Amino acid sequence: MKQKIVLIIAVGMGVLAFVLTKMYLTAERNKLYEKAKMVSVLVAREDLPRGTILTSQNLHSKQEYESSVNNTAFSAENLQHLIGKTLNIPLRKGTAVSWYHVGANLDELTGLAPTIRSGMRAISIPVSGETAVSGLVRPNDKVDILGTFSFTDERNPGEMKTVTFTVLQDVTVLATGQETARAELEISSNSRKRTGYNTVTISVFPEEAELLAFAMNVKGSLMLSLRNPDDVSVMEQTPPIDFQTLQEELPRLNEKRQTILRGQGKSDILQR
Repeated sequence: MKQKIVLIIAVGMGVLAFVLTKMYLTAERNKLYEKAKMVSVLVAREDLPRGTILTSQNLHSKQEYESSVNNTAFSAENLQHLIGKTLNIPLRKGTAVSWYHVGANLDELTGLAPTIRSGMRAISIPVSGETAVSGLVRPNDKVDILGTFSFTDERNPGEMKTVTFTVLQDVTVLATGQETARAELEISSNSRKRTGYNTVTISVFPEEAELLAFAMNVKGSLMLSLRNPDDVSVMEQTPPIDFQTLQEELPRLNEKRQTILRGQGKSDILQR
């Protein structure tokens, strides 16, 4: 009888810890996105090689969260200052134009610290090929971070329950392994082979860094979900996904998916 009481108490404490953690993560995330400010920056319309002369035709403005924009990026108001300047390093489509693209030598750009926006922090999270979209995530990409965690099932004491939910959305990747955006551009310019990686360094607020540090040290794993660079939408909070929810939600989600796809034009789907 005594062992049963101890087991029940342990299960209750485990459930309470999970619920409180989930509530804290959700509240902090919602609080951060409520205060998010959008800014307009200049980005490349297409992949631009080194030596390209910038014009209003190969640049356009794009709305980004201020927190995800490097503090060296040119705002839309600076377009006239960029027209006629020559790129010192290649610029990928959708990448914001920064001072070092037009006013610095590659040898002068050293270290990751100068690329971190003031007020933000860089934190590395462990990933494998399958958790980093088969290793296709690159510096400057935008990702969502999904977390899968295990805890004691309150309905079945002694058994573990696994749930998945979105931890952070629209996060900027600063580096993959030891390759920063600078290294990525060097690869593009000299055809050097990319190397594999098992960590991804991202730009987050200090509070988010704390949440991720906690998430990496509990029973669970993190996975990256790659975004289109033009997609800055923020998904509303959804319930954690467990096996029961998966069974209940799959029919509805499949119907929703088909409805959305049928409602889009063929060319629109291809563009997406």
